[in-house]
Amino acid sequence: MPQELQYLRETASQTAGPYVHIGLAPGAAGFDIYKQELGHDIVGPNAKGERIRVEGRVIDGTGSPVKDVLLEVWQANAQGIYAHPEGGGEVEDGFRGWGRVITDFETGEWAFETVKPGPTGGGNVGTQAPHINLWLVARGINVGLNTRMYFSDEEAANAKDPVLNMIEWEARRPTLIATRTEQDGLAVYRFDIRLQGENETVFFDV
Repeated sequence: MPQELQYLRETASQTAGPYVHIGLAPGAAGFDIYKQELGHDIVGPNAKGERIRVEGRVIDGTGSPVKDVLLEVWQANAQGIYAHPEGGGEVEDGFRGWGRVITDFETGEWAFETVKPGPTGGGNVGTQAPHINLWLVARGINVGLNTRMYFSDEEAANAKDPVLNMIEWEARRPTLIATRTEQDGLAVYRFDIRLQGENETVFFDV
């Protein structure tokens, strides 16, 4: 090793933020910059299937809501097809299957409207239960966290899901299940994400 390189130190790591939500979702943060903001409309007006609302909070190790989180959403359509050349088929016009949402600065609540996805082909692992993939980043998080949200009214499919069954501790599997209620005729799924502590959400290394 050249002598000059022996004195170089590792570059310090940096957490995301504090303005990551503004940079990646300026419209949601109150900044009217783009004519059409990337990631605002997940499924478009032509998507088939049940329209649903997903809502929740991101909660830290002390039980307090984290109020500057950005979440990215990936999902299949109601037929279990992703908007991707290798997604297994064609999707409806306007269906992206991807979006961004930020938490409310006052309450820490986040929410988005979409359609309930169908079961998806899992490649080498088999058919997977309906689910939504979530990636979140915030101030204090060095690396974005990946998790999944499954649906409480899909018990039979969840019981056979290969990814859920990879989680060794069965008691932790419920941290990935969203609870269904109905509000004004709309199906609403509640999914709180806990970063640390009791009932910490399962995160995946992907």
